[in-house]
Amino acid sequence: MAVRSDAKMTLLRNVPLFAECTKGELRKLAAIADELDIREGTVLTREGRTGREFFILVEGTVRITKNGRKVADLGPGDWLGEIALLTKAPRTATATTTSPAVALVITDRDFKHVVSEIPSIAMKMLSCVAGRLSRTAQS
Repeated sequence: MAVRSDAKMTLLRNVPLFAECTKGELRKLAAIADELDIREGTVLTREGRTGREFFILVEGTVRITKNGRKVADLGPGDWLGEIALLTKAPRTATATTTSPAVALVITDRDFKHVVSEIPSIAMKMLSCVAGRLSRTAQS
């Protein structure tokens, strides 16, 4: 299944990190988002390892585990790995596909290149992350 550019933009806009991006910013992000067909049982991220990719699930399911325990199950429209785009921090959890899946993938390298051209993207993402951290700190 090939994901069209406008469909990529819609998927990206539905991710809170990119919700405030303009059409032009989304177009740039869609251009660097590669489509990936993934087999069931593939480990997308491994807890404790450095992350280099951000994933948006188009089809299929992914199980998130931390310290070997299930934390969540993700499905189409969900995302993971956003911290890898912003920092070099180790992955906070392991993500494994539980069915064949299709995902959009943005690498940290491509993301940094786009952000160097359009710094406003990073500012919008940081604002979203700061808001989430603020809500978490209040809980």
